[in-house]
Amino acid sequence: MSDRLMTVNARTTLDYVEGKAIGESFEWESVAVVNATADRENPDGVRLQFELDNLSEAHLPKHMIELELTPAQARAVAADLETHADRVEDAGGDSSH
Repeated sequence: MSDRLMTVNARTTLDYVEGKAIGESFEWESVAVVNATADRENPDGVRLQFELDNLSEAHLPKHMIELELTPAQARAVAADLETHADRVEDAGGDSSH
């Protein structure tokens, strides 16, 4: 694994996904990590985090994207993910990842 800003452990939501950074003048594919989390004590929001591996030549400096979501926003994202996952499975798409 690459040198990460995110902590990757057994509780990480997804420690291997295919990711892509798209910019005005580049497109770069890499392995990525996705994590959903909240503070253990007194959580006040849901954090959705993304980080691409930085092992190869990159157009971006090492960084992580973190979204701070309200519970309602997190549920809206989760519902959309479920809807699209169902569509992909119904169409016979890859469900092994």
